[in-house]
Amino acid sequence: MAIVRLSDVVAPHFYALHRDIVRHGHTYYWLEGGRGSAKSSEISLEIPQLLIKNPECHAVVLRKIGNTIKNSVYPQMQWGIDALGLTDKFRFKTSPHEITYKKTGQKILFFGVDDPQKIKSIKLPFGYVGICWIEELDQFTGMEEIRNLNQSLLRGGPVFWEFCSFNPPKSQNNWVNEEKLFDDPDRLVHHSTYLGVPREWLGDRFFEDAEKLKARNETAYRHEYLGEVTGTGGAVFENVEDMAMSDELVGNFDRLYYGLDFGFAVDPLAYVAMYYDAKREDLYIFDELYRQKMTNSQAAKAIKLRISGGRILADAAEPKSIAEMSDYGLRISGARKGPDSIDFGMRWLQNRAHIYIDKRRCPNTYKEFVAYEYDRNKDGQFISAYPDANNHSIDAVRYGLSEIMNRDKIVSRRVNF
Repeated sequence: MAIVRLSDVVAPHFYALHRDIVRHGHTYYWLEGGRGSAKSSEISLEIPQLLIKNPECHAVVLRKIGNTIKNSVYPQMQWGIDALGLTDKFRFKTSPHEITYKKTGQKILFFGVDDPQKIKSIKLPFGYVGICWIEELDQFTGMEEIRNLNQSLLRGGPVFWEFCSFNPPKSQNNWVNEEKLFDDPDRLVHHSTYLGVPREWLGDRFFEDAEKLKARNETAYRHEYLGEVTGTGGAVFENVEDMAMSDELVGNFDRLYYGLDFGFAVDPLAYVAMYYDAKREDLYIFDELYRQKMTNSQAAKAIKLRISGGRILADAAEPKSIAEMSDYGLRISGARKGPDSIDFGMRWLQNRAHIYIDKRRCPNTYKEFVAYEYDRNKDGQFISAYPDANNHSIDAVRYGLSEIMNRDKIVSRRVNF
């Protein structure tokens, strides 16, 4: 059933995929691609149409972390329904997130896999879960987790569609990149990029930014915009370089950023000082304080000797320590976080042209950045998750640059659909 003209809402590179979905050519659809490829938009257009054509089906949309739903897949599904001209046919609810097709009572349910009990205890008024969308597939731990989810969800009916969307991880050794190499006759892997999307849909600014990155850092462009696998190992940061920074060079840095990650007994307190060249997208890290068993008063005294009135952004999860350090005379406040602040911050750092670190001035920070690898699942495969270990300076860097990152995140959300 064509609700609107296909060409009005579906990017041309999805036409063949759409026809395959309509005739149920496969059960499993893996949509991979770079930024702006409209893969999430394509899925959000397919799900309402499948519901309408299959009145016994319900749909479930999954994210690895539940608190990311309200700013990602839920508004994306609202967009898809509106683009099809069907908004008045559906009822929308946010506590919990749920969309209902008024005519039949079919539901689109949203869950975070961090609360698996909710998935196991799904109660439907009738029918079965025939449609599933797993967004950011690479955030999951491996095919065993996906199979377990499918065993809980995709049962009790004659026909199923499962959509998995993701930006291919950089490392070829990531489990998603390895899994898609296996031939499965019931799985279609579709790759898309922004180059297949009408320019007016994304806007000139998006294309201009892509070309700027291509000219400045082609490897980052190929990964971020073309969705290519550009790495072979598990290193998170492949753009780190050692640079000996003279006092003269540091003295010419005109806008400095400071970050602080608290620690005491086992984990060290980590303070970093940085300069960011926004035009060239180069980050310079030139000073650190990295020490265990420092009290807040000791740390404040040591930092005051290294900083002249600058503002420090620290881990907001430590309000008592922030208040105490403020009483000791530091200009310090908590870094604003969000549900995806770690993932976005890591990708932001990965996509800088260079991260220059003076390993003589900052030996611990340099060691953390060059040694930091993606987490692994029980089979030893890399997954798109970041281990919470040996990352104290890395966290301090994220906090110190969080305001820049948050501004970029707002711009990213305006063009990423």
